[in-house]
Amino acid sequence: MSLEKNKAIVREMFEAINKRRLASLDKLMAPDFVLHMHTRQTKGWNVNRHVVEDEIKAFPDLHVAIEDIIAEGDKMCVRLKETATHKGEYRGLAPTGNKLSYMVIAIWRIVEARVAEGWITYDQMDFLKQLGAIEWEGFPDTLV
Repeated sequence: MSLEKNKAIVREMFEAINKRRLASLDKLMAPDFVLHMHTRQTKGWNVNRHVVEDEIKAFPDLHVAIEDIIAEGDKMCVRLKETATHKGEYRGLAPTGNKLSYMVIAIWRIVEARVAEGWITYDQMDFLKQLGAIEWEGFPDTLV
């Protein structure tokens, strides 16, 4: 597939999330989709679909904006800005009502017009601080 078609698939994936059209995701994601996030890996779209559903329950206004997308071969590197309000239980944490805004870097591998694999990383410390799960002052300005 062309790089532009692969980029369009990634854009369509985030549009489906933003519009809560999870049935569209079922068509975009490969059944054997593998997600790598930090040190863990989950296999199978059925498993990962539940992760997406849980995130939407916890953050019903979740919005994902593509800031940059770079393509080479079968991989799309995307810089995302996610915004959300914590309105439902999230991994055992009761809703806080906190508004979150954080950046994500993700790489998506496209095979036969479907998302086959993804690698996601984001600043977990900042995310947890915004969520209200931890107290953390961040790094001193001298280190930045």
